Amino acid sequence: MMNNYEKAKEILKKYHQEKLLYFYDELNENEKEILIKQILSLNFEKIISLYQNSYILKKYEEYTGEITPIEHYEKQLLTEEEKEKYEKIGEKAISKNQVAVVTMAGGQGSRLGFKGPKGTYELKMDGRSISLYEILCNDLKRVNEKYGITLNWYIMTSSENHMATKKYLQEHSFFGYPKSNIKFFIQENLPLIKVDGSLFLQEPYLIKEASNGNGDVFKSLQRYGFLDEMKKNKIKYISFGGIDNILLKNVDPLFIGMMANKKKEIASKTIFKKDPLEKVAVYCKKNGRPAVLDYEDITAELSVKKFKDGKYCYRDANMVSHLMTLDAVKKAARIDLPYHRAYKKNAFVNEEGMKEVPDGPNTFKFENFIFDSFYHFKDMLLLRVNEDEEFAPIKSFNGPYTPETAIEKYKKLNYWFLSQNMVT
Repeated sequence: MMNNYEKAKEILKKYHQEKLLYFYDELNENEKEILIKQILSLNFEKIISLYQNSYILKKYEEYTGEITPIEHYEKQLLTEEEKEKYEKIGEKAISKNQVAVVTMAGGQGSRLGFKGPKGTYELKMDGRSISLYEILCNDLKRVNEKYGITLNWYIMTSSENHMATKKYLQEHSFFGYPKSNIKFFIQENLPLIKVDGSLFLQEPYLIKEASNGNGDVFKSLQRYGFLDEMKKNKIKYISFGGIDNILLKNVDPLFIGMMANKKKEIASKTIFKKDPLEKVAVYCKKNGRPAVLDYEDITAELSVKKFKDGKYCYRDANMVSHLMTLDAVKKAARIDLPYHRAYKKNAFVNEEGMKEVPDGPNTFKFENFIFDSFYHFKDMLLLRVNEDEEFAPIKSFNGPYTPETAIEKYKKLNYWFLSQNMVT
């Protein structure tokens, strides 16, 4: 009978990846076990197919075709009567505890020069430090206090930051949030692949992998049994957001009520894309279905195109604030979303066994995204909001979305005062 080492060799030979065992004889027994176990667990067929197809097809066939505008609503143009109506509907759902929150937090703080999960990154305000997780906890606790409920909060981590995230929150007593209502789950990984089609080692005993994009959130929720749990708990609406936007309204009664009133299964908040050629994707319709138009496909002509009323057709930018019904999430979990190829810079172990850092991008990473699921629905609600009130992501120390700009917005809206006066 073939042992695991021989099985691993056969797999690597089939996919021309034999170099992954180059240092095998130099490893200790534990490291050998780690490497062989990883090889046997990887889906080589999938990553090689993605690599090969990415050279042939720029887009999946179903995502090509006629591009048309998608209708959007602007929060600032809603009448007071409309706002009151939507908020009343949304507050009824919230007070019945029919809303669950999903936070996508699989990233590291590397672009901020920070070693650790991005959610543990701390901002300095008036001599005190407050992390992104504490800010989010405070926001959810305010909702709980206002409506007399306890929201179920689901946190999607990655294999890279899962243990560190749980340890951080445990050490801080979950910032006063009920531990039993916090559920962790890990998104899946895919190996990174060099431009020549070879997988590579990040350590002599470890193949380099990375999380496969926020679109995996649907299948991961299903895999952990959380969608069945939500059904049991009579959840109707699921709010999805990232960890780095400190102004994100995870539970917005107006947004929830508006989606319910318009009888939509999915909805997204957007911000206005000010610079017509900024490298930001925008919402549109492709073949009559809701979709996102990648910035590489946005021409100058499309960027300045307007409706008859003078509003721009293609300026609603994705701000990673989504709302879906539970049935819609279940449907999305059954869909195999397309993967997007990104060109990344990654260090690797060279033939001398040394860590080598390239001068520029040298590898491909394949990811799928939440918004790719929208194409499988007939329509969706888009609500454009004020960037200064709801969008302050922390991306890096350069550009428009820095810690300093986020802090300025946060304090201007008096959220810092609320955070300082939260009861834990």
